[in-house]
Amino acid sequence: MKKSEIFFGLLKIPIDFIAVALAFLIAYKLRLITEPIPGLAKPIDYTVLPTAIEYFRFSMYSAIAMLGIFVMGKMYSLKSTFKLSKEIKKTLTLSLIWVMLCITYFFFSRTFPFSRLAIIYSWGIAILMVLLGKIAIRLVQKLFLRTGIGKRNLLIIGNNQISQALIDILKKDTSYRIIGIIDEEKAPYKGIKILGGPHQFDYIVKKERIEEILQTSEVIESKKILYFCNENHVEYTFVPNLLEVQRTNIEIRTIGSIPTISLKKTPLDGWGKVAKRSMDILGSTIGIILLSPILIATSIAIKINSKGPILFSKLDNGQPVKRVGQHGQLFKCYKFRSMKPNTHSMRYSTELEEMNIRKGSPLVKIQNDPRVTKVGKFIRKYSIDELPQLWNILIGNMSLVGPRPHLPEEVAKYKGHHKFVLAIKPGMTGLPQTSGRSDLDFETEVKLDRYYIENWSIWLDIKLILKTVSSIIKGYKE
Repeated sequence: MKKSEIFFGLLKIPIDFIAVALAFLIAYKLRLITEPIPGLAKPIDYTVLPTAIEYFRFSMYSAIAMLGIFVMGKMYSLKSTFKLSKEIKKTLTLSLIWVMLCITYFFFSRTFPFSRLAIIYSWGIAILMVLLGKIAIRLVQKLFLRTGIGKRNLLIIGNNQISQALIDILKKDTSYRIIGIIDEEKAPYKGIKILGGPHQFDYIVKKERIEEILQTSEVIESKKILYFCNENHVEYTFVPNLLEVQRTNIEIRTIGSIPTISLKKTPLDGWGKVAKRSMDILGSTIGIILLSPILIATSIAIKINSKGPILFSKLDNGQPVKRVGQHGQLFKCYKFRSMKPNTHSMRYSTELEEMNIRKGSPLVKIQNDPRVTKVGKFIRKYSIDELPQLWNILIGNMSLVGPRPHLPEEVAKYKGHHKFVLAIKPGMTGLPQTSGRSDLDFETEVKLDRYYIENWSIWLDIKLILKTVSSIIKGYKE
C-alpha cells in the first residue's frame, strides 16, 4: 500500500474528531445569540446554562462516539480507489446512526441538554463539517494524484474486450497510471502500449516498477503470476472466473460494472499495518525501560568474560552485520555478542560444517558450538542475546513478532516460495520459534511463517509474545 494512502487514511480520524468538537462549540455560541423560536427555543435559562468548558467536554464524548461508529462502519479504509459519492452516502448513514445513539442516551440517562435547539445545531453542523472535511481530504488527495504522488503503476495482462472496458474506466481514475499491456502480438488499445509477450513478464514488471497487476486472460499461467507477486510484493487483481482458488485474504470490488478479486498476501496491510506498528513502538519502548537493568548487567558480564565488543555488530572483516528485512532490504541488526571475537566466518569451515544440524537447509545451526563463550551460552539459553533488537523494533527495522531475520548468504540460497517470508518485517519471535525452536526443519519453518503472514491478527501476536515470555523464563533448549 502506498504511503500516501496510509497518510490520508490516518488523517481522516483527527479531522473527523476536530470537526465534531468544533461543531459543538460553534453550536453553543450560535445558541447564545439565537432569538427564541416559538415551540422550539425558549429564552435561555442562564441558571442551567453549562459553561463553554462543560459543553466542550460533552463534545469530546460525542466525537469519540462518532469515531467509534465510523470505525465499526469501516469508514476509515486506507484505499483511495472508491468514489467520493459512496463515502458521502456512507457518512450520512452512519451520522444518522450516531444521532439516534445520542437520542437513546438522553432518553435512558434522563440528562437532557440545556437546549433542544443547541443540540440540533450541534448535530447538523457536526455532520456538515465532517462531510466538508472528507471532501477537503479527497480534493487534496486528488491534487496529489494529479501531480503523480500516490499513483499506482498498473500492468494489464491480456488484451481483450474486458481489458479494453477496464482501460476505458481506469483512464478516468487518477489513482492509477496504466503502464501497458502484456499479450501476444496485438494492436495497442487507445494508446496503451503492448510492452511485450508473456515470456518477458518478469523483466517488464521489474523494469517498469509495477505495483499492481490486473489479469483479464490466461496468456500467462495464473499460478505463476501469483507466485511472482508474492515473491516481489506486487498486488494482484484478476477477473473472477480466471482462477478457481479459495483464500482467506481476498477483496472483492468492481471496476465500473466488471467484478474483480484482489488476492492479498496478508491482513498486515492498511489498518493491520498501523496496528502492528503501534504495538511495536509501545512494546519496544516498555521493553527497553523495564529490561534496562538486564541490558546493563549483560553488557558488564560480556566485557568481563571475554575481550571484544559488547554487541555483535561487525563481521570478521570489519563490515557491519546486516540482516535481510522486509522486501529484501538489508538493515543493521543488533545482538549481544555471545561468541569469541572474529569467529563468525568459522561457521562455514569444514570442522564446524560437520556439526551443522541443519544440513540441506539454507540455515546453519551448530550444535554445541565451540565458539560460544560461557556468558554467551547463558544469554542464548534465555534469549537475552536478542534483547538489543528492541532498538531495531523501535526504529522500524523489525517487529516484535515475525519471521526470523536471516543472513544475506542464507537468503541467497532461498527458493522462490521461501521468499514469501520477506513480505513483512522480521521479528524477535514468531510462530516457528514458539513451535519447536531449532528442532524444526527449514521447510516447516517457512510453512509456519507463511501461515502467520496469511492469518495475522493482533491477538495472534499477543498470544505468541506471551508464549515466548513463558519459554524464556523456562529457558530454551539449544
